[in-house]
Amino acid sequence: MSGVGVIGAGYWGPNLIRNFVAGGAYDEVFACDKDAKRLDSICKQIPSVRGYADVEELLANPAVEAIAIATPVRTHFALAKAGLARGKHVLIEKPMTFNSREAEELIALAASKGLMLMVDHTFLFTGAVEKMREIVKSGELGPCYYIDSVRVNLGLFQNDVDVIWDLTPHDLSIIAYALDAHPKLIRAIGHSCAGQGMVDVAYLSVEYHEGFSAMFHASWLSPTKVRRMVVAGSKRMIVWDDMEAVDKLRVYDKGVELKRLSAEDPSKIQVEYRTGDVSVPKLEATEALRKMTAHFADCCRGKATPICGGEKGLDVVRVLEASTISLKNGSRAVAIEDGALVPV
Repeated sequence: MSGVGVIGAGYWGPNLIRNFVAGGAYDEVFACDKDAKRLDSICKQIPSVRGYADVEELLANPAVEAIAIATPVRTHFALAKAGLARGKHVLIEKPMTFNSREAEELIALAASKGLMLMVDHTFLFTGAVEKMREIVKSGELGPCYYIDSVRVNLGLFQNDVDVIWDLTPHDLSIIAYALDAHPKLIRAIGHSCAGQGMVDVAYLSVEYHEGFSAMFHASWLSPTKVRRMVVAGSKRMIVWDDMEAVDKLRVYDKGVELKRLSAEDPSKIQVEYRTGDVSVPKLEATEALRKMTAHFADCCRGKATPICGGEKGLDVVRVLEASTISLKNGSRAVAIEDGALVPV
C-alpha cells in the first residue's frame, strides 16, 4: 500500500487532495490539519480520505511515502525538513521557503537521503504554458526582447508575505521553464496602500541576460482580476490571457525592424513595422493540478525528472528575497552572483 499525506486543508490543500484521489497514483490519501472543522469537512466531502490532527502522527504512518505541504510559507521549512527526516518524498506549495538558506538546506537533505523534493508550480502544467515553451523552443518567436506580466486582483491579503511573494512566483517559474532564463538583476518598487504594513501594490523588474528582461505588476488592490502575459520576440509575439474562457493563447506575427541609414550617424534610422496574421494554438485541456500531482508521483518513483524540483524552487526564492532587499533599500538593484545576493 502506498499513500500521500496533504498537510493543510485550508485554501489550496483540498484541491491537492481531490486531485491525488482522482489521479489514483496512490492507494490512500490522507489529510492533516489542526483545525478540526476543516479536517471534518474534507473527510465528509471525500469519504475515502483519512484525517490526522497531528503532523507527527501522519509522518509515523509507514503507508505515507510522500507528503504535500499546503500551509503558510513560514511553516514550509520545518514541515518539509521533518518529512524528509522521516524518509518521505516532499511536495511544497509555492514559494518553496521563506529564504534561500532554508531552501538550500532542504535540497541538501533530500539529496543525502535520495528523496524527491518538488515545488508545486502548477502553472507549468497548463496547456498554455506548455504550448508557450514549445513555441519558444521552436525558434518561431526569434530572440526574446522582453516579457510584461500583470497579475492583479482584489485580495487575498496575506499576513506573512507581501504581494510580490504571493503572486509573482507563478510568473517567475513560468519564465524559467518556458525560456530557460536565469535572473541576474532585480529591482522592486512597492507600496503599502491599505496601511497594514505589508506591500500590496508592486512592480518588479528582472534582467535575465543582455537584451532580455521582464516586468511584473502585482497587486491585491485592483478592482478587476487580470492574469496577462506578453512575450515579445523579434519575429513574433505571444499574448497569454488566463482569464479568457477560450483562446487563452494568441501568437501575433507582428514586430519592428530598425534599419540604420548612416554608419556615421547612429540617430539616422528607419523604422519598419510588420503586421501579419494572428494564430490561436490548440491547448491541452487536462487540469493542470491533475498533471502536476501525477508528475510528482512519477518523480518519486523514478519514472520522471521533475520540471520544478528543489533547485527551481530555490531560483524563485532568490528573486523574491532580492525583491525584499531592494524594497528595503529604496529600490536599489540586487544582483544574483553564483547564488549570492549582492546589492549593486
